[in-house]
Amino acid sequence: MEVIRLDKVSLWRRTQEEFSYDLKKTFLSILEGKYRKPVKKLILDNIDLIVNSGEKIGIIGANGSGKSTVLKVICGILKPTNGLVRVSGKIAPLIELGAGFDPEISVVDNIMLYGVLLGFSRIEMTKRVNSILEFAELEDYALMPVKALSSGMVARLGFAIATDIQPDILVLDEVLSVGDESFKNKSRQRIEKFWNQNTTILVVSHDLNFIEQTCNQAIWLDKGKIKCTGGADEVVKFYLKTVNAPKNF
Repeated sequence: MEVIRLDKVSLWRRTQEEFSYDLKKTFLSILEGKYRKPVKKLILDNIDLIVNSGEKIGIIGANGSGKSTVLKVICGILKPTNGLVRVSGKIAPLIELGAGFDPEISVVDNIMLYGVLLGFSRIEMTKRVNSILEFAELEDYALMPVKALSSGMVARLGFAIATDIQPDILVLDEVLSVGDESFKNKSRQRIEKFWNQNTTILVVSHDLNFIEQTCNQAIWLDKGKIKCTGGADEVVKFYLKTVNAPKNF
């Protein structure tokens, strides 16, 4: 059964330089007659993608190829400039862990908020609070505001929530490096159980061995376009052959 579909999805975004071009500078440049329209870059270029229930798909490619961006589009974090995105089922994004937290409210309140935003009821999330705190190793911080936590603690909290709620679709972006070595091992063990279930998984990773060993399909993104799709072994092999080929200068 189809659970994710992208039809002709493209995304234009302002460059990092333009993001730092604040309102005051914009106003002054208009007064001085030096205003120029923000420069935009094509990040995703006409992406077509269908993901079926239970598939484990690895997404590979060089830095800046659009891997994380396509995950954010699927999760609804970014809206495409053109094209259609359809997602069926509850989706847990492990992309920017803790990015959606409210720093002013407590850890427990953020657990509740995060879960409700993902589509779960308050009653269900209340039952899960203790197990989430225990896994994140944050029992002593339950009533503290999130702003009092370190970045590592926040990442652990985000990971614990997203993997405790048993989503239909799990989206991973290089998150297996969260925390110290002990927590990394615990995280890997928890992630492994999703591979043994019917959970649909999309994972971005530079660890090509991990992609080959855990995914049945892979997608190679290059400069915002899908360069190759197919079995994980074949796609990784083609990717390595291409990037390691001698360059003519």
